[in-house]
Amino acid sequence: MTTTLERPVRPPVPTDAERLIALRRMKRLAASLLVIAALVFAVSFALQEQYPWLGYVRAAAEGAMVGAIADWFAVTALFRHPLGIPIPHTAIIPTRKDEIGASLGAFVEHEFLSDDVVLGKLRSIGISRRLGGWLATPANAERVTAEASVAGRGILSLLGDDDVEDVIERLARRHLFEPDWAPSIGRVGARLVAADQQRAAVDTLLEKAEDWLLTHPEAFGSMVSDRLPRWVPGFVDRLVDDKASREVLAFVRAVRGDPRHPLREAIDRYLADLAESLQHDPHTIARVEALKSELLASPRLREFAGEAWASVKESLEAALADPGSELRASLRSAVTEVGTRLVVDEGLAAKVDTWMTDAAAYVVRTYRHEVAGVITETVERWDAEETTRKLELQVGRDLQFIRINGTVVGALAGLAIYAVATGIHALF
Repeated sequence: MTTTLERPVRPPVPTDAERLIALRRMKRLAASLLVIAALVFAVSFALQEQYPWLGYVRAAAEGAMVGAIADWFAVTALFRHPLGIPIPHTAIIPTRKDEIGASLGAFVEHEFLSDDVVLGKLRSIGISRRLGGWLATPANAERVTAEASVAGRGILSLLGDDDVEDVIERLARRHLFEPDWAPSIGRVGARLVAADQQRAAVDTLLEKAEDWLLTHPEAFGSMVSDRLPRWVPGFVDRLVDDKASREVLAFVRAVRGDPRHPLREAIDRYLADLAESLQHDPHTIARVEALKSELLASPRLREFAGEAWASVKESLEAALADPGSELRASLRSAVTEVGTRLVVDEGLAAKVDTWMTDAAAYVVRTYRHEVAGVITETVERWDAEETTRKLELQVGRDLQFIRINGTVVGALAGLAIYAVATGIHALF
């Protein structure tokens, strides 16, 4: 099964200059056959009295001329008036260009964009498996990632910083500041206290306090001795400082080592009461809301929005521009994984096929008239002479074969008619 989305190799399309050369070559060939038939007719007509068998040649040449001229007229009448004479029902393409465009649009709408054609083709090609196989190839995954990165950087460059900052600020106001803070904080705090989650925080604070006391004994001691009267001797100051430092350190260690220490229980009761007050005490709730209002009125909120967006934008641009970034690597991995799943997971492939088929069916049913209208309107805007020239370049060379075939068939028909007539005349 084909697992790529690459199109089959097709022969190169000829240019207009090449088509014009081929058209002129075929026109010369068809005209040459007509001239040859005319010369043969003239010679055979002049000598048939002396050589009766030339009657057959004359009849064949006469039929060839009739066929060549008739088919020349038919082919020429498609594109212009033969010999410039405005004969009715000639120059069909330039005079009926708009009708042809409307007919072409209707033909495409009803024949090419019909549900049976479009959906039948989509169901037959196995879109998901072909897409999956293509995406699972590392080179293709890298290509998709690179294109997505370029598109992402383009979108970032188009986004106005002020507009994005306004959006961030509005979102922050709506989702962070409009709801009451106190009840939410209280509910979270109550759950944390109920689960003893505050103990880890208390242990961390006690550990930090112990470390600070061990490394800065003189700082704590001076805070005590500075409050003693000036008449107290210096050695007493030092004793007091040392004693105070040891006592506080011992107290902190005692609290750290005893999960049931009264201080811990006091902290737990305080936090539980605070959580309860945040949920139900109007005075506490009002104080929190007042603090929120101050934050809301602060210009720092706008600055935060700008800083947040600038940081996110800079990080995204750098990550998208760097082929070795974690973001690009994650995108490549995701693309490859999606491709692999589309290949190996039949259920997912069936769902994707159904989604894409349904989407295509909706687009076709909804917009096929507009698509056909594009064809009709485009043809209507074309210049009649230019349209005629383009169409003649496309199909004119093949139409010259009609003239050649007409010459040959006319010769055979003329010869057959003359032979039958001569035979019947000889019998009677």
